[in-house]
Amino acid sequence: MTVHTTIDSPLGELLLVGEESATAPGGTALISLSVPGQKGGAVVQDGWSEDAEAFTEIVSQLRSYFDGERTRFDIECVEGGTDFQRRVWQALEAIPYGTTVSYGDIARQIGAPRTAVRSVGTAIGRNPLLVVRPCHRVIGATGALTGYAGGLERKQRLLVHEGALQTA
Repeated sequence: MTVHTTIDSPLGELLLVGEESATAPGGTALISLSVPGQKGGAVVQDGWSEDAEAFTEIVSQLRSYFDGERTRFDIECVEGGTDFQRRVWQALEAIPYGTTVSYGDIARQIGAPRTAVRSVGTAIGRNPLLVVRPCHRVIGATGALTGYAGGLERKQRLLVHEGALQTA
C-alpha cells in the first residue's frame, strides 16, 4: 500500500511517499521525497493513503538532519530507475556530508566517459529522494550551483546548512 504525508521543513513543505516494508526502520520504505512544484516530483494519486504515523522514523531522521545532529540517513528506500540511474544515485550516496563534487567526478566514479556528463546530470535530475540522496552536493565543474530539481535556492540552503558553501 502506498502512503504519503507532508511535513514542514527549512526548505518548505516536503511530500513523503512510501510503502509498507517489514524490513524498514519504522515499517515504511521511502519511494519519494519532493517539494511542491518540483519537476518530476511526486503528486498524490488516487488510492494512496495519508498516514503521518507511517513516516515517524523518517521524519525523525529528517528533523535531526535539519537540526544539525545527523549527517547520514538510515532510511530504507524503494529501488527504481534504470541501471545507469541507480549507479549514479549510488555515487550520490557516497558523497560525504559537507562536501561537493562535480558532474564529471560522478561520471568518472561510475566509469562513464567524459561525454556522459549530460547523462549523469539527467540521472541526478531524476533522483526521487531529495535531501536523503544528496544530489544537492553535485555542482558544476567551475564550482557554480547548477541544476537542482528542488530549485537552486534550496540547493544553496542545503549546502550552507552542511558547511559546504559560505553564505553570501
